[in-house]
Amino acid sequence: MSVTAGTIFEESKPASVFDVERIRADFPILHQEVNGQPLVYLDNAATTQKPNAVIDAISEYYHTDNSNVHRGAHALADRATVKFEAARTKTAKFLNAPDSAQIIWTRGTTESINLVAASWGRSNLVAGDRILVSAMEHHSNIVPWQLIAQATGATVEAIPVDATGTLDLAAFSGMLDARVKMVALGHVSNAMGTINPIETVIEQAHSVGAKVLIDGAQAVSHWAVDIQALDCDFYVFSAHKLFGPTGLGVLYGKRDLLEAMPPYQGGGEMIESVSFAGTTFNQLPYKFEAGTPDIAGVIGFGAALDYLSSIDRVAAAAHEQALLTYAQEKARATDGLELIGTSAHKTSVMSFMLKGAHPADLGVLLDKQGVAVRTGNHCAQPIMEQFKIPGTVRASFSFYNTFAEVDRLFAAIEKAKQFLL
Repeated sequence: MSVTAGTIFEESKPASVFDVERIRADFPILHQEVNGQPLVYLDNAATTQKPNAVIDAISEYYHTDNSNVHRGAHALADRATVKFEAARTKTAKFLNAPDSAQIIWTRGTTESINLVAASWGRSNLVAGDRILVSAMEHHSNIVPWQLIAQATGATVEAIPVDATGTLDLAAFSGMLDARVKMVALGHVSNAMGTINPIETVIEQAHSVGAKVLIDGAQAVSHWAVDIQALDCDFYVFSAHKLFGPTGLGVLYGKRDLLEAMPPYQGGGEMIESVSFAGTTFNQLPYKFEAGTPDIAGVIGFGAALDYLSSIDRVAAAAHEQALLTYAQEKARATDGLELIGTSAHKTSVMSFMLKGAHPADLGVLLDKQGVAVRTGNHCAQPIMEQFKIPGTVRASFSFYNTFAEVDRLFAAIEKAKQFLL
């Protein structure tokens, strides 16, 4: 996906066939005041808000079905198990995965990456092997690889990123050789919104025998992901970035890789049988799901996927891109504002700095006016160091945001200037 070029002026905001007001009615948290002002929530890259359908599904579980899954011999356990596994099936369909057994529940994107790094990495990496990650990665897609590299003697190397926040494909191609065993790459940069050319990366990495893990945490809320078309080896994301609850993640893996990987944790559910003579492990996906899972979270996530299937996601994506284009045009017309991350291919994330102001100070003043943004390095310190900046202000848009809210953001920036500059 890419941003369509074009100039959009404040006095002629783009018309949209997407009924954003109808969508906003589904999200109760949006209808409140913060510091005496109507809330403008522009921190969607950190976490998305939850529709009534998700909130109701979690509440219903605790009201009527609260029980452990898979193990009980009673009606509540049966009902909980049916809803729990139905969510796994929905997730497989959402990703176009071949089999729901290839969908592993984790605590988030971070744990999904750690699972692969620890389990696949410990079994497959040796001294001299190379792991490639991009210079724009979230810390969660850097540190787990550093830990397993320290344990195995492998090395972690950064794929360069240019001044616009775009991956340097030529440099990546030059880095590939038979020693590269894993390429771990974000589908979308959380700090800048850059959409990475993962199809090309996957194809080139596979040509030298490397496996590929894609961090899709920032992508899945914006468009449909087809795992089989991508042909990546692992794909990971978090439910809370996709209008579901916090504390739940998804790991997709190719079956042959998951079958060969040892368990990440030991305990209940992940075993077939246990004795002091030895233990045999459960089949997929349960081999990687030790202990009582986040049952309510999984059921709530199933409701989030149902909600997404009920809306026109193509129209929603077009609305988000129109918001981004409109916001970036206003940013370029604002004195002292510098956009950070200007790749031609972006999701609806706008990172920026105000000359002479620390991002944290600007964020506080925006919050005083009811505008919620993220400030700091966004768990992406290496790319901030490359740009020689302490961090940015990040406004990230979802399909429930409006053009009027973009106007509120820039009005708040202008007011903040009076105190900062």
